[in-house]
Amino acid sequence: MTDATVDDTATKAGKPSRLPLIIGLVLAIAGGGGGFYAVQSGLLGGASPHAEEAEHAAEDLPETGPLPDVAFVEVPPVTITLGQAMQAGHLRFRASLEVPKAHEQEVLAILPRVQDVMNTYLRALQTEDLQQAAALVRIRAQLLRRIKLVVGEGRVQDLLILDFVLN
Repeated sequence: MTDATVDDTATKAGKPSRLPLIIGLVLAIAGGGGGFYAVQSGLLGGASPHAEEAEHAAEDLPETGPLPDVAFVEVPPVTITLGQAMQAGHLRFRASLEVPKAHEQEVLAILPRVQDVMNTYLRALQTEDLQQAAALVRIRAQLLRRIKLVVGEGRVQDLLILDFVLN
């Protein structure tokens, strides 16, 4: 037999302790369970504790009334050649006007003026006007304001943009 001795200090230093790993695992499981409970009970951004009450409240909403008596007047499509500075060459625009049924014939009679106002405004647009994030909303509001001036207040309720294509 040999006289080999085992050095206890060398084996203890080479093997790391597993205690931090076990503590981390236990804390991760506890945190996950606590987070699940908090979301399910509505304490954090998940389902609210009153979700069931909200469902019943939605059932108690009154019946909606009849739709308003409106007509939609189709404005003939407009194709605008954009200026040299524009990357796109043309703007294809198509819209419809929401009008009360009582004023439908009056708006149809003055439709050429509506087209003229739309053409004039759309031709005056600059590159910056079309590149903004809220460009379509602003253009729609400007056109509706101009159309209401031409047609008269109360005759046009809204402008619905059906096509707005830059190519």
